[in-house]
Amino acid sequence: MELRGDEIVLRPVADGDAEILERVVREPEVAAWWSPPDDYEGMLAVVFEGEVVGAIQFDEETDPEFRRAGIDIFLTARHHGKGLGADTVRTLARWLVRERGHHRLTIDPAAANSAAIRCYGKVGFKPVGIMRAYWRNHRTDVWEDGLLMDLLADELA
Repeated sequence: MELRGDEIVLRPVADGDAEILERVVREPEVAAWWSPPDDYEGMLAVVFEGEVVGAIQFDEETDPEFRRAGIDIFLTARHHGKGLGADTVRTLARWLVRERGHHRLTIDPAAANSAAIRCYGKVGFKPVGIMRAYWRNHRTDVWEDGLLMDLLADELA
């Protein structure tokens, strides 16, 4: 599988990508929100100008009564604020809607992660509500709030 955005390409994480992604997820700006994954199986590498700059993953609820998909992403700090995050999320969101048939997508950044929240808003995600004590911060071992955001298929930018 290979998905092309305006500036990025998404493809399955390949041999050799894990070492790059380990460095990215340990950058202070990324580590503030992500703990290092146990493995990168099932993730898609985010490739910009031939370089792996992050990863994105999705999960799917396939029960017909509750069908939806969720998205998580991290990018190297060198490319924060350049629109690559929105391009990446939008690219995967379009695939999840058009190819996988989802009518609703969710994303759940830390409530304090204002940069991520702005990025997801650019794609069309809307705040639904605060999830109190939602995620355990791996650096502080403190439970912190998350923001549930969702996007309906007909709202996709």
